[in-house]
Amino acid sequence: MDAPTLVTGGTGFLGRRLVERLLAEGRTVVVLARRSSPELVGRGVRFVTASLDDSEAVRSACRGMESVFHVAARVGVWGRYDEYYRANVLGTRALLDGCRAHGVATFVYTSTPSVVYNGRDLAGADESLPLTTRCPAAYPLTKAIAEREVLAGNCPELRTIALRPHLIWGVGDPHLVPRILARARAGKLRIVGTGANRVDMVHVENAVDAHLLAEKALREGRPAAGKAFFVTNGEPVVLWDWVNALLRSVGDKPIERKISLRAAVSVGAACELLWRGFRLKGEPPMTRFVAAELAKDHWFNIDAARRDLGYAARITMETGTRELVDWLKSQPLASGG
Repeated sequence: MDAPTLVTGGTGFLGRRLVERLLAEGRTVVVLARRSSPELVGRGVRFVTASLDDSEAVRSACRGMESVFHVAARVGVWGRYDEYYRANVLGTRALLDGCRAHGVATFVYTSTPSVVYNGRDLAGADESLPLTTRCPAAYPLTKAIAEREVLAGNCPELRTIALRPHLIWGVGDPHLVPRILARARAGKLRIVGTGANRVDMVHVENAVDAHLLAEKALREGRPAAGKAFFVTNGEPVVLWDWVNALLRSVGDKPIERKISLRAAVSVGAACELLWRGFRLKGEPPMTRFVAAELAKDHWFNIDAARRDLGYAARITMETGTRELVDWLKSQPLASGG
């Protein structure tokens, strides 16, 4: 049975893949995004062209929907707190208000593992960790506030759930891998810390699986409503080994130069002061938050997602990496020489 579905951020990396899967299921899809996609319009997708801080448009977009996938967010490691707050907190709040006003049944929220940032290694962390209230970056702070409101809003009339996918990657990735390649080729990438830290990642198709499974669990009344779930491939990798293997695979030199975590934090703090004091444009080359993310363990226990959602990673790190390398080699300027 067709269920009209709203996807915010449906033109982004994860959101677009989710829209593709919903269309393949024969669903009626509406996308809320800042820009429309002619290709998706041609396939019958209706667009609501608006930003998350347009509360009236966001609320109205929920009219007639059975489900909402809230994928869109203001992301990044730098920027004014109020800008992140308007998009991530007020935008989510407007969606929840719209869902209540228009009788939407299910709400799947794309959160992030950084909502449990505490400045320490996260090795095998599970959902019992408290949401962060102290973080040197606006993105995790505002996503944590929004997640709390999403889960608190769970009720029989509107069933809600939060997913925390970590480092989404795969063929077509416009963010994570291209940024790594660009910084490495510009000589701006350094191993932060010992280089032995392990991280979890999640292939984009596995992340889409988790979103569809979350919606199904809510529809079926399974014990997942009102809860948050980490979503990863369940195969932690040594971050810098994975990065260097990727660089070698596309013909680039591996990263060998290192900077200690303490030095990186000091550099990050200085950059933050400089960028803030002189109102410089763009992101600083280092921040305290980025230093911690690059040096510390970040891998998670996904038993809850397996148990309550029936989640299992279909695409392994090995398979996904091989497909990614093949794709990167097919791109113009694939190798840095």
